[in-house]
Amino acid sequence: MLVVGFPAGVFQANCYLIATGKGRDCVVVDPGQDAESAVAAALRERSLTPVAVLATHGHVDHVASAAAVADAHGVPCYIRPEDRHLLADPLAGLGPELADVAGPLAPIEPAAVVPLTAPVLDLAGLRIEVEHTPGHTPGSVVFRLRSDEGGVLALTGDTLFAGSVGRTDLPGGDPAALARSLRGLLRLPDDTVVLPGHGGATTLGRERAANPFLTAETDSEDVS
Repeated sequence: MLVVGFPAGVFQANCYLIATGKGRDCVVVDPGQDAESAVAAALRERSLTPVAVLATHGHVDHVASAAAVADAHGVPCYIRPEDRHLLADPLAGLGPELADVAGPLAPIEPAAVVPLTAPVLDLAGLRIEVEHTPGHTPGSVVFRLRSDEGGVLALTGDTLFAGSVGRTDLPGGDPAALARSLRGLLRLPDDTVVLPGHGGATTLGRERAANPFLTAETDSEDVS
C-alpha cells in the first residue's frame, strides 16, 4: 500500500493520498487549505489517478481544497450527511476565534457530493471501512484500511491525535459523543497505525497507554 501524507494550510491539517501502489488509482483524504498544488505534485510524482475525495469531517481546514481537487479530476467527494452543509457554509463549523483566523470563506462545495453512509467503500482497489465517530463534529468518521502486510491503518481526522483528541467546543461538538467514539476506537488492535488529521502518526497501543483521554476511557467501567 502506498500512503503519501503532508500538512497543508495555516492549520497544518494532514492530507493523505492512498493507493495500492505507484501508477494506480488513489483516494485523496482531507485536501485542506492550499492543498491543491501539493496534491497535484504528489499525483504526478507517483503517476496516481484520483477516483474520489474522502472527508473525515467537514471543517474547512480539512476540505478547503475538496472542490478544487474533485472537480479538476471529475470525481465525487464523500462526506457524512451531518457535515454536508459545511461545504456550502464553511464558517458554520468555526467558532469566532477560528473564523477570524480563517478570514472570509467562499463555499467549497464540489460538483459531485456523495453521502458517506455505507460502512465500507470499495475504491481504487482498496477496501475502506468507515466508522462514524461523532463528537468533534456530528459527521466525523474514521477510515480504516488493511495493508497488504496485514497491518491496520486508521485515518482518524480530528477524532484522535497523538497524545490528544479532537476539541468539542466548536459548533456541533459533543463531549459525550466523542467519549463514545473513543471507546469504539479502543476496540482496535494495539498495532493499528493511527494517521491523524494534525500532527504525526502514532499507534493505538501507544495512545491506549499514554494518551490521557484514552487512558480515562480505558478506566471507564462501560468499556468492554
